[in-house]
Amino acid sequence: MKTNKIVILLMLVLSISIGAFAQKSKTEKVTFKVYGNCGQCKERIENACDIKGVKAAEWDVDTKVMTVIFNPEKVTLEKIHEAIAGCGHDTDLKKSPDETYQKLPGCCLYREKPNTHHD
Repeated sequence: MKTNKIVILLMLVLSISIGAFAQKSKTEKVTFKVYGNCGQCKERIENACDIKGVKAAEWDVDTKVMTVIFNPEKVTLEKIHEAIAGCGHDTDLKKSPDETYQKLPGCCLYREKPNTHHD
């Protein structure tokens, strides 16, 4: 009888542990374009992803590729795009409002192309 109680208790602990482990693995990894120019942009873009449900976010200045690991049960991909656009940076899915974009420092204004026309 005492052995049965121990076995049942061990099975209960094991099933709770497995359930907790399964919950930790509910993340997705996605990549998408985010437009910007420099280290200031990188810091701003990555900080915009400091929201509940985002586990990690890294933006590559050279390739303009954002890598995000997030829990889709806590935050949607759309909300992540909105957060980035809200800080002044366009993504593949969401354009930053012009008034927000215009508040970026000059070195971060990625929409304007430098004049390469030579007279």
